[in-house]
Amino acid sequence: MIEIFTDGSSLGNPGPGGYGAILRSGKHYKELSAGFQRTTNNRMELLAVIVALEAIREPGQMVHITSDSKYVVDAVSKGWVFGWEKKSFAKRLNPDLWKRFLKVYRKHQVQFHWIKGHSGHAENERCDQLAVLAAQGSDLSADAGYQ
Repeated sequence: MIEIFTDGSSLGNPGPGGYGAILRSGKHYKELSAGFQRTTNNRMELLAVIVALEAIREPGQMVHITSDSKYVVDAVSKGWVFGWEKKSFAKRLNPDLWKRFLKVYRKHQVQFHWIKGHSGHAENERCDQLAVLAAQGSDLSADAGYQ
């Protein structure tokens, strides 16, 4: 099983933003992060999950994702995103990221677990640090889907 922990942050909403993700499987551990010039918190929360899933090289893995994002966790766990997909994401925010998410999500067996943010969960706190540091970076990318 692969464990993924994610967080996203926006310094202003919209504003500079970043994501942080941790992948852990057995003795393997990897941190991922990136920052963007102008984006939203929800985009960064979702992008953290996407990038982490895309980092998994072999399809068909059992993946457990822990996130403090109700936006992401509820959309998947409650099945909303699948209804949005059937309606071609009409009147939904972030269709570019949701389409990208579904493509990689379907390659694995994924379960989501929501936790309260800033509650002392070590990996979630580290992901938050990664996201904020990325958002504060000097070499921020453009978030093409937002801009």
